[in-house]
Amino acid sequence: MLDVAECGENGDQRYFMTSIQSTVVIRQIRSQGLSFQLWPAASSLVSLLDSRPSALLLPATSQIRILELGSGTGLVGIAAAAILGASVTLTDLPHVLPNLRFNAESNAAAVAARGGSLDVRQLRWGEDEDAAALVDGEAPFDVVVASDVVYYEHLIDPLLRTLRVFVTGEAAFVMAHLRRWKKRDSVFFRKARKLFDVAVVHTDPPLLGKRVGVATYRFTAKRAPKT
Repeated sequence: MLDVAECGENGDQRYFMTSIQSTVVIRQIRSQGLSFQLWPAASSLVSLLDSRPSALLLPATSQIRILELGSGTGLVGIAAAAILGASVTLTDLPHVLPNLRFNAESNAAAVAARGGSLDVRQLRWGEDEDAAALVDGEAPFDVVVASDVVYYEHLIDPLLRTLRVFVTGEAAFVMAHLRRWKKRDSVFFRKARKLFDVAVVHTDPPLLGKRVGVATYRFTAKRAPKT
């Protein structure tokens, strides 16, 4: 079971991952905005990685290559690198990268001890130039992960455009999501289901004071119909 404790004056979070008996510490800077804070879906996805990674149907390769979208503080990607011994690329908007890089560097030793690695890169959703820079000369990513990324309606189409670049072939997109706005969520999933096969792989109990809990989804590219 994932053990979470608050430490430091900024509300930094310490996550002890039982499966590997190791800890990651994540710095928040709440005063700088949403991307600098920790959110329920990230903790939920890390807990699932720690307790039951088989639920995510991850590929059985020697070192999984993972791309995290909208990394924010980097919790999910850093934890995945440590738990799975994966090569993880953390991405976000330019102004978010300094804190993201700080957290990656702060946890680099714990990740390396498990055979994992971290890279921090810029990725603005819908910007083909940013996506191309991650694809150029690199092996394809095995998995794309994200948590709480369906937040602003004007970013739904750019997010889906970026997903179409990386979620191809056998690659999957694993997304932890807390439904907050019925209309906005409906728009996203309606559009997403036109492009991907979408399955729910895990659902948490309702959060305190809410009707629903975090759900984790797995998206894969639609197969061409057999002729």
